[in-house]
Amino acid sequence: MALQIRELEERDFPRWDAFVDEVPAATFFHRAGWKTVLERAFGHRTHYLFAERDGLIVGVLPLAQVKSLLFGNTLASLPFCVYGGIVAADEEAATALRNAATELAERQRVDALELRNIEASNSGWPGKDLYVTFRKAIDSDPDKNLQAIPRKQRAMVRKGIKAGLQSEQDTGWERLYRVYSESVRNLGTPVFPAKYFRVLREVFGDDCRVLMITHEGQDIAGVMSFYFRDEVLPYYGGSIALARGLKGNDFMYWELMRRSGEEGVRIFDYGRSKEGTGSYSFKKNWGFTPEPLHYEYYLVKADAVPEVNPMNPKYQLFIKAWKKLPLPVANFIGPYLARSLG
Repeated sequence: MALQIRELEERDFPRWDAFVDEVPAATFFHRAGWKTVLERAFGHRTHYLFAERDGLIVGVLPLAQVKSLLFGNTLASLPFCVYGGIVAADEEAATALRNAATELAERQRVDALELRNIEASNSGWPGKDLYVTFRKAIDSDPDKNLQAIPRKQRAMVRKGIKAGLQSEQDTGWERLYRVYSESVRNLGTPVFPAKYFRVLREVFGDDCRVLMITHEGQDIAGVMSFYFRDEVLPYYGGSIALARGLKGNDFMYWELMRRSGEEGVRIFDYGRSKEGTGSYSFKKNWGFTPEPLHYEYYLVKADAVPEVNPMNPKYQLFIKAWKKLPLPVANFIGPYLARSLG
């Protein structure tokens, strides 16, 4: 049979995920559950395209459209996710999905189509050399993992241990959200709606876990992590001011690494960072090597690659003002803006 491009329906979720589980290039963000998350949490329109041959899925491309007066109109794979793009069994399927995506972008009259690739493609599309990712193998032996951390960073972890910090898995999301919302306000970033965290936990279940860090019974830091095959990706993390002196963040990521290694996880994925930022330096200090991400763009209405990120100078005044907002005000306004940041 000839290759066909179809849009994902709920009845095809298991087939889609079976393909994603089998293809080495796929990531947690290619899972069908993200379609549900983006629709339920943000109301964004999704277009999950898959290539089918002889009744078998041979390629997938998850897409969602984020439209905003402030930040433009983009069709992306995938908003709110660090990885995305086309995953296919062969070049014919990949080409068919790419063509289908550009046709969709033209019909929707978006500013641009964005594919968040880990590996570069041969599309010839313009790219953005802004983000890198940090991934590293870990061991089942905590002592080996600790010794693999460079000496200065290892000292920070030990300070957290000596401070009496404790870690515990949390079955909810509310404790994390309280810590996370304060943390992102302090960074000058609008917070995501609480509903987003609730939906993530509901959709992905045990593959979306929360680890909380406490000091003398008080929550000082927390992180929501995604689990996929033998990988763990700490994704939404935050801490309150008290955590800084106690080395709460250092202890938190160590505890996640220690627990994950003991559970059989073999890849610790620190996710993306922008070059020249504090998070970039923090991850390098752990002995992780930055690897460039290849975000590529098909321009429709836009004249240049969109620059919706905190490194853009035009957003700096906004960031400085946001840091000064009272937390209740930031938490009330933030979700309306954050849904468009993708």
